[in-house]
Amino acid sequence: MRTDERTARRIADLFAECFDPADIASAVYEAADGSWFVSLYGRRAFDREAVREIVATAAGQMAARALTFETITERDWVADSLAGLQPVAAGRFVVHGRHDRPRVGINRIGIEIEAALAFGTGHHGTTRGCLLALDRLLKARRPGRILDIGTGSGVLAIAAANACRRPVLASDIDPRAVAAARQNTHANNAGAFVEVIRAAGLVDRRFRSRAPYDLVLANILLQPLRRLARPLTRLAAPHGHVVLSGLLPSQASAALAAYRLQGLALDRRILFDGWATLVLARRTHRPYGATRNAGAGLALHTSTGKSDRMGTIAARLRHP
Repeated sequence: MRTDERTARRIADLFAECFDPADIASAVYEAADGSWFVSLYGRRAFDREAVREIVATAAGQMAARALTFETITERDWVADSLAGLQPVAAGRFVVHGRHDRPRVGINRIGIEIEAALAFGTGHHGTTRGCLLALDRLLKARRPGRILDIGTGSGVLAIAAANACRRPVLASDIDPRAVAAARQNTHANNAGAFVEVIRAAGLVDRRFRSRAPYDLVLANILLQPLRRLARPLTRLAAPHGHVVLSGLLPSQASAALAAYRLQGLALDRRILFDGWATLVLARRTHRPYGATRNAGAGLALHTSTGKSDRMGTIAARLRHP
């Protein structure tokens, strides 16, 4: 219904008090002409007289009589918003929907991701930055073992597996993301190479059993990346590469500082669509659990498990 702002907000407040929030959603918004609207959405048909009584309490009988009802068709709003996206190219990789499969060139590696839950379609600047980094790294060397942390829809794992034909371990803390990534790996004929697991941080023994990794991909967020710096670096092979993303350009230096403390060096910085991707290299081998001591050179110590616990916390803070 159309009304003034104050009345619209009062009606919305009454809706919130009278209905179970699990069953309804209300919205108050301003139209281009300056008038205000209040809407109520429900899973089932409303008792119209009851709704009119609520409106009459806040705005009078005339407003209650002016209230309109309509039935709208059920829609997957996430899928609708993504369905119109065009294929995106990043080096040799092209991320596309099923309807664009014929448009993928014969010399390109297509990654088919259907619009569904919002776990990543490859259109985001962070994902494309990682794909560009992967494309560049593969021109110099084909990694033997690959790890994808926070895989989401599995785009990076699929790209690495189909380009390298090498085993990829992909992880995510969200069970829905794990299910989506598994489905996508099989749809892209990468199931023989990619194993997707549900894991928080890097404490799961399956990470260590396959280490060291020649390539680690981590497209998450700054704070989890910083907290994972030590356990992640310990999984990287000597002369291996680590690709970090999910970073704003202003955050790149903070992430880089955390990994430099672990012996990694910056190989390349990629700025794309307002996001930064860092390509790091592990130049030398550092013994497991080793720390630098100014008076005694290298001192070995036993891990207390604190870094593993921090890895678990970091995964809970990951973006999606």
